[in-house]
Amino acid sequence: MNDNTPRGNVVLVHGGFVDGSGWQGVHEALKADGYQVAIVQNPTLSLVGDVVATHQVIDALPGPVTLVGHSYGGAVITEAGNHPKVTSLVYIAAFAPDKSESVNTLIADPPPGAPVPPILPPDQGFLFLDREKFADSFAGDLPRAQAEFMADSQVPWGVDALSGTVSQPAWRTKPSWYLVAKDDRMIPPPAQLAMAERIGARTVEVPGSHSVYVSRPDAVADLIRQAARG
Repeated sequence: MNDNTPRGNVVLVHGGFVDGSGWQGVHEALKADGYQVAIVQNPTLSLVGDVVATHQVIDALPGPVTLVGHSYGGAVITEAGNHPKVTSLVYIAAFAPDKSESVNTLIADPPPGAPVPPILPPDQGFLFLDREKFADSFAGDLPRAQAEFMADSQVPWGVDALSGTVSQPAWRTKPSWYLVAKDDRMIPPPAQLAMAERIGARTVEVPGSHSVYVSRPDAVADLIRQAARG
């Protein structure tokens, strides 16, 4: 970018067990290219609350928004993407529910042989991943120390967030893009491909774990740029 004209606005929505800091590499890549980037620190207590948090960030930005979600964040952007400022949706190894679906319904019937995410039984209404198994399941392509930090700094994921159903899927009226993480051990890649196909997304497949947004920020930013250009 040789001038000061912003390319557009991008809003990044994180998933369960993590916070928005994992988007730093994507943020830096897009900012360097002239985009205005905002990160939602969605509380992951309920889908409704996370949609409100996302709309608050969108409201504060001037002009059109490319809305991006990772993992559970895909459910958030599917509902929040109905905001009139949102022009395109980007799913990064993310859930893409249809009307009346939730994350719970999408994970209810895993295919035979699929990796089982090491989610511990609910504790006072919240879910955590087994710290000892976090790295292999969630962040297999990150340096071990970084994966262990993510395991030790987990954000409690509210069971109400998983059961929150989508009322009006934004992908039915707005164009979507999908990045499949080919080495994902949280959401099986075939399930990602099936969701991408169902929503009619323009799809790329990238080697990477469920933390592909952290490990492959340039590939993620490339897809976001495509979506922002429409």
